Amino acid sequence: MKLRLPGRRDAAETTDTTSPAVPTETAAQQARTGGKGRPTPKRSEAQGRRPGPPPPPPTTRREAYRRMRQQQASRRVDARQAAARGDEAFLPARDRGPVRRTVRNVVDARRNIGSWFLAVAGIALILTFTPSEALRGYGSLLLFSFFVFVIIDSFVLGRKIKQTLAERFPDGTEKTRGAVWYGISRSTMIRRWRFPKPEVPIGADV
Repeated sequence: MKLRLPGRRDAAETTDTTSPAVPTETAAQQARTGGKGRPTPKRSEAQGRRPGPPPPPPTTRREAYRRMRQQQASRRVDARQAAARGDEAFLPARDRGPVRRTVRNVVDARRNIGSWFLAVAGIALILTFTPSEALRGYGSLLLFSFFVFVIIDSFVLGRKIKQTLAERFPDGTEKTRGAVWYGISRSTMIRRWRFPKPEVPIGADV
């Protein structure tokens, strides 16, 4: 017979009445997983996935200003490239919207006489400064005839723009006069210099 002291329990009794808790995850494992169900990557691994090491902080005010200027220049280049591709978020207000995009496609899908203005004007200017009076007369006649053809071609282009807008936007809420002048002004530019850049090839069905 064992003498039991008050306040003390037998070891066998303690084993029987207290069931050991089975830990599902240790504190160290929880710290590693971060509660996300996957291990947290090491610092070296996270830095290895970056395109390059982070630049050190600027040490002087002049260096900080230089970095700010470089970042602004880089953002301007990216914005201009996006606008040249026709991204609506970066286009000026006069180039935004489906109407202006349709007008640009109509202009870019045809050969416009106005896009030859610089070449014809250069030839006419050269002929104007020649000592021959006949050649100077031919230069003036060439320039005058070119402007007549540009006016005729612009009239045809304007009718084409109005017809296309009437088919695409039958509600008539868009002002066609501004769209026509927008298209005519674009048609007088050389194709590779147009902004935004052409999205359709010449001869495309718009």
